[in-house]
Amino acid sequence: MRSYNLFRRRGQESLLCAVPESCAVPRFVGGRRWTFGGRIDAGANPPPGFDDRAAATAVRFNGFYLFQCLDESGTRRGADDP
Repeated sequence: MRSYNLFRRRGQESLLCAVPESCAVPRFVGGRRWTFGGRIDAGANPPPGFDDRAAATAVRFNGFYLFQCLDESGTRRGADDP
């Protein structure tokens, strides 16, 4: 698995943007609307909803991967969820 930096959308924390460490952070992630949400790599478990194959395809075309963080039941996780 590739290493990614994760960014969370403020007010919609279940929306994440994964950016490979080797790529530039997209312009829309800058500013106050997004916050750094950590890192994922081969040694870390990705958040629920992250799909490595979909991420590889999205990165190839866009340079980033947008996805929704899901809980174990497949439901979108809200801002107040752990």
